[in-house]
Amino acid sequence: MKLPLVELHLHIEGTLEPELIFELAERNAVVLPFATLAELRAQYEFTDLQSFLNLYYHNLDVLRQAADFTDLTRAYLSRAADAGVRHAEIFFDPQAHTSRGIPLLTALGGVANALGTSVPDFGISTKLIVTFLRDRPANEALQILREILASGYTIDGVGLDSAEVGYPPELFEEVFALAAANGLRRVAHAGEEGPPEYVWSALDRLGVERIDHGIRSLEDPALVERLVRERVPLTVCPFSNVRLRAIDTLADHPIVRMLDLGLLATVNSDDPAYFGGYIDDNLAALDAEFGLGPDRLALLARNGIEASFLDPAEKAALGADVDAWRAAQA
Repeated sequence: MKLPLVELHLHIEGTLEPELIFELAERNAVVLPFATLAELRAQYEFTDLQSFLNLYYHNLDVLRQAADFTDLTRAYLSRAADAGVRHAEIFFDPQAHTSRGIPLLTALGGVANALGTSVPDFGISTKLIVTFLRDRPANEALQILREILASGYTIDGVGLDSAEVGYPPELFEEVFALAAANGLRRVAHAGEEGPPEYVWSALDRLGVERIDHGIRSLEDPALVERLVRERVPLTVCPFSNVRLRAIDTLADHPIVRMLDLGLLATVNSDDPAYFGGYIDDNLAALDAEFGLGPDRLALLARNGIEASFLDPAEKAALGADVDAWRAAQA
């Protein structure tokens, strides 16, 4: 039996594996600057967040048709099922596509088509969180949210991502207020490269219910105390933190300290095609590095369930499955 997992920090665009890049390039007659998979993979050494984003956005050019987005999403769901994922709350960046001329509903519809059959096809329940690029104008994000709300497509929440420093959360207050008025859940990247102040702002100015990343929260004891007291989830992405140089090595990662402090920390894969592994790979590496053992692995799984936007009955059912996994490890 695999440990039942919930993934809460996963950019669907970040699951675009090199093999699929070449397949979609051929389908859509896109000329790649890389002749081979080896040449493309050689680009995956990043010095910071921006160096990753440069390649990330370049590779998205192969996504042109709704079927491309469906195939991308189904490929992730298949791999996630192998990892033991039972529920995924997936980020989708519409501006990464509209900004290059892809119609909003082409991209959104392609992703939604795959998510619509995620339970029967893969055994994974899903929610869709539309994330806005903070280094693009807030008015653009507001217009896209209005279009989605009028489109007939169902989304579950909104988020905020991309280059963090210099783009504080409060720039997007109007966007998040509209989301809240329409009953959408709210999350935001904060405290990855940006300071703890961005976490405070995301909580107080945007009203978010989860903080994505949040590792720099540890620099502010008052913030840590609040996060513990209010059970604010942090969707932590260890491989991402190391690959983007937010943390030097996995041995330096604060995930164990976060758990010891009582933070509601979860483990996720962020952009697994770029950072060296999916959620199970992240957990296996942490277990090997820190000797987490069954108790802490089960704790991380339960934290993911608690931090999710599932209803109480769904959480209870998944929690019982985690308990059964833990009992089987004795």
